[in-house]
Amino acid sequence: MGPVPESPYTDLDRPPLSEAALNHALVRPGGLWTGVTVVQRTGSTNADLAQAVVRDGAKEGQVLIAEVQEQGRGRLGRTWTAPARAAISMSMVLRPDVPAGRIGWVPLLIGLAAASGLRRLAEVDVRLKWPNDLLVGERKLAGVLAERVDDHVVVGIGLNVAQRAGELPVPTATSLAVEEAACLDRDPLVRAILREIEEIYREWVAAGGDADASGLRAACLAVSATVGNDVRVALPGDGALTGLATGIDTEGRLLVADADGKEHALSAGDVVHVRPAGQEP
Repeated sequence: MGPVPESPYTDLDRPPLSEAALNHALVRPGGLWTGVTVVQRTGSTNADLAQAVVRDGAKEGQVLIAEVQEQGRGRLGRTWTAPARAAISMSMVLRPDVPAGRIGWVPLLIGLAAASGLRRLAEVDVRLKWPNDLLVGERKLAGVLAERVDDHVVVGIGLNVAQRAGELPVPTATSLAVEEAACLDRDPLVRAILREIEEIYREWVAAGGDADASGLRAACLAVSATVGNDVRVALPGDGALTGLATGIDTEGRLLVADADGKEHALSAGDVVHVRPAGQEP
């Protein structure tokens, strides 16, 4: 008799996550994380938590992880999929008590925390592409999607962990396995990322969302793959802006100087890093 197709143990290189172990490690009195739920399969962890906020009044600190996410979403309606237990598909509920104009820092904060945890544990040089991607070189390792739900923010992370090169959806993607990272075990990776998020998030909220006082802006700039590079930004509608990414302002907006030297502050847009001719993507 062959293995049960849906068994989480059919691929021993991709063991299942333990909900009990993650709760034991992460949930504590006074901590940010109030509960971790692991489900075998769902459409979208972000959509599930958004519904839980509206329908059930889910509170800050709830975390949902799916072993298989069938309708994972990125920005601009893009889809994000991965083989079972090969990735970290995780969403969380946050309710930052900060001025509305500073909420734009949330995806950057989550990306920074994830990058920090991965750089430390996986020993991979992860960089941030504004506003929501994690890159190794110019290849995408992970994406962040933040969505406002009432007075909460639901934030999802999709991180490629154990995918082999042939399992990646596009040539411009990568995984920790492809990068020969020091850690491919999703359990300590989840713990490291959530602990980094808690530390950075608490400091930012305590500073009233001030990204300079909390050190958030300086930390994001230090690992930015975007600032200092020529970029092409597809703007909402049919517009586009090409120029030099010069910084990130106090609200988390990307600053781009056009050909005339005029600086534009962008709160949304699909960013492409402009590369010299012949350079690999």
